[in-house]
Amino acid sequence: MSSEVPPGREHLYMNVEHAKHPVAAAQEADASDAARRYAHYIIRGPLFGIAAQDVGDGHRWRVLTPVACGFPQDARDRLNSALWLRAKDDTEDRAVRRELLAAVARLETEPVDEVTAAGTRYRLVRCEEIVYGNGEGLEPPRPTDPEPAVRDWEPETRGPDVDEGFVIDHIAAASVMEASERLALMGLHYRSTRYPAQVRADSRSALRTHAGIVLLPTAYRVLERTAAGWQPASEVLSSPHAARRALVHTLTPLRPAVYELPAARRAGYERAAAEFRAAGDSNAVRLDDGRELLIVRMRRLVRIGPDGPESARPSD
Repeated sequence: MSSEVPPGREHLYMNVEHAKHPVAAAQEADASDAARRYAHYIIRGPLFGIAAQDVGDGHRWRVLTPVACGFPQDARDRLNSALWLRAKDDTEDRAVRRELLAAVARLETEPVDEVTAAGTRYRLVRCEEIVYGNGEGLEPPRPTDPEPAVRDWEPETRGPDVDEGFVIDHIAAASVMEASERLALMGLHYRSTRYPAQVRADSRSALRTHAGIVLLPTAYRVLERTAAGWQPASEVLSSPHAARRALVHTLTPLRPAVYELPAARRAGYERAAAEFRAAGDSNAVRLDDGRELLIVRMRRLVRIGPDGPESARPSD
């Protein structure tokens, strides 16, 4: 960190670097084009995960569990399990084990958003999930988005977690386009009266208490068109191909089995899945029964305050 940044105000600063590597330069050009084409965003809602800060890490928080849970308690339960397993398997030090199990006991009885054990702070982290779009639809994966080296379609295949290895660090070097995106999103909050008053009030308050922004790694989802709009049909995934694999698994065998579809419709789903796989990089499927599935590119932003990433809000 530059000596010019006053301690405690790191969340208000950004370190911007121009892309030097050819791949990074291509991604910058892609991002610039996308920013012009998809100029509007839609807030899907909050997601939650766990970040940890070790002694000596300063303002850096490493993501411990993906910021992809739909409710704060889901993330607390994952932290509970992680600390219990660490106490069981990862230490022979009785004092450390007692600290870990004391944190587990708190998580079992209180909806706490932060615990400290064995020199590490564990915090529930909140992000907003958004998708960009325009008058023609929602943003799909970009040509320069990273893909796995081997693209297989087996439903059992698990790629890396969406936030694996990520560190929340507001002043880490950011590209010009990422910094521009962060600046553009700094004022994001819930405005529509369709949100409860307390949700809107908490959202406005966060602009003051957590004025900085960090963007988590880009994520991807399968969405399904419904009468109420586009609804998630998959978990948050780390690559476009992981989302395409999830879409194929949804078409066959998952949905036919869950809904006990008749043979003719099951065959239609199998045919659509085969055509989608053969296309390779397709991002949409329209089924004979009128259903429509879409792969979209999601962004997730974490608000940052003087003491680090924002946790759950009272209205969550």
